[in-house]
Amino acid sequence: MTQSATQPATQPMTREQHLDLYYYMQLNRQLEERMVRLFRQNKIVGGLYSSLGQEAVSVGTCYALEKRDWIAPMIRNIGALLVKGVPPRDIFTQHMAKFTSPTLGKDGTSHFGDLKVRHIVSPISMLGDLIPVMTGVAMAGRYLGQNIVALTWIGDGGSSTGAFHEGLGLAASQRAAFVLIIENNQWAYSTPVSRQVPIQNLADRGAAYGIASAIVDGNDVVAVYQAAKEAVNECRAGRGPRIIEVKTMRMRGHAQHDPAEYVPKEMFDYWKARDPITLYEKYLSENKIWDAAAKSEIDARIERELDVEQKFAEDSPLPPPELAEEGVYCDGCHKIEADWKRAKADLMPPKSSIDPTWRLKDLPAYTQAAITGGNGAKTSSQTPVPAATAAPASHPAMQKSVPAPAPERIQPQPGPQAAHAAPGTEVVTEEPAVPRVPFGRGPKDKAFRQSPENPQNKPAYTRAPKEKSFSRNPQEKSFSKGPRNKPFGKNAQGKPFTKNPQDKQGRR
Repeated sequence: MTQSATQPATQPMTREQHLDLYYYMQLNRQLEERMVRLFRQNKIVGGLYSSLGQEAVSVGTCYALEKRDWIAPMIRNIGALLVKGVPPRDIFTQHMAKFTSPTLGKDGTSHFGDLKVRHIVSPISMLGDLIPVMTGVAMAGRYLGQNIVALTWIGDGGSSTGAFHEGLGLAASQRAAFVLIIENNQWAYSTPVSRQVPIQNLADRGAAYGIASAIVDGNDVVAVYQAAKEAVNECRAGRGPRIIEVKTMRMRGHAQHDPAEYVPKEMFDYWKARDPITLYEKYLSENKIWDAAAKSEIDARIERELDVEQKFAEDSPLPPPELAEEGVYCDGCHKIEADWKRAKADLMPPKSSIDPTWRLKDLPAYTQAAITGGNGAKTSSQTPVPAATAAPASHPAMQKSVPAPAPERIQPQPGPQAAHAAPGTEVVTEEPAVPRVPFGRGPKDKAFRQSPENPQNKPAYTRAPKEKSFSRNPQEKSFSKGPRNKPFGKNAQGKPFTKNPQDKQGRR
């Protein structure tokens, strides 16, 4: 069911929270607009993937998390990085491949993270792979007693990958505290959603794994936040993973090199009228949450911050050449250790000891009902006799097939010899000729025993007829030369073997 900002919130948002949402969305948009200009000035060395029109998705979902929670953003989730506390200068320098970037200039896009402080897992280019990774993060957090929630995003095209389904299957079976945001932005590069999936709502895929899901207007940041907050609370309470599908629109091409000419103009016009920032500005004004002065103050703050951050990035140096051979392998550059929030004794015997034997009461209710009810089986006295004539069906697929009765086994009748045989005399009856099955013929098949195909009826080829080995010819001569003690390369007249002498037999 689609939620909207007009519906009452489960927990009312404060004025500060409302203004935070606007600040991060506008910061996201203005940051990307500046990077577009830098890209056209040839100062962005990598790819640039715009999230224009999708700012409410990244900001609204990440804002519902707590500081201890983990995220794994995709390339269009810059807003989530900002909410998590990543400064704009890191995003500038990262795309400009500067030495001051989080990757020291070794990457030109958003492939960076922060595992220690901000709990950010770096994006993975193989779409869908972050789902099982973040499921593992959620499971590890539960094991360590951290009480965290893991969240990641996936596009509509990425929801068709194998890792998407494998990860959801793992998350569901382990009841992981994991939230998946499906960004249905209408296009997987240049392929519309309707051409790659047979369903209208991608959230319906969660039903196959028993995962509760919701569908939200992705351009309504308050609705996105409320749905994400509810999902996060459910996960933290131990009620398993959640899926949220956000309906939105990618207002630019796949990347800066893509003009998106394949998108109908009418589609762009429709979604442009539903711009998430414009809608939210109207919402704040109608609900008297801000005034023009408050808006101007936030806009001016964003402008000042981005001026400083962009200047820092442009003034930063490029990485030195010798850096290329460093950091290829982890050589102790960081310490990897578990952050325990519970006593390890809770996971050791005897506290963690369990009986490995499953009992019926441990299985699901539907399994218990099937077993205690005889699995629905009926005795022969309860089984009704099928009617001789079945009612015609309107379509062959609607006809119910009645299982054919097992063929009656006929015992062989005694022949004339058995009738006149003396008592106690064993009578050998001829085996009936049964059609042979081409597979699985065994040693008791009489026809096969007498067949030349039986290996026992074939002569052995270990020796020649005169008990001589094939290792030598009858004349105990080597085959390296012919009868005239000459090589086989040419015949007797020194000519090739293509033609033989007219009066002699060719030897080869």
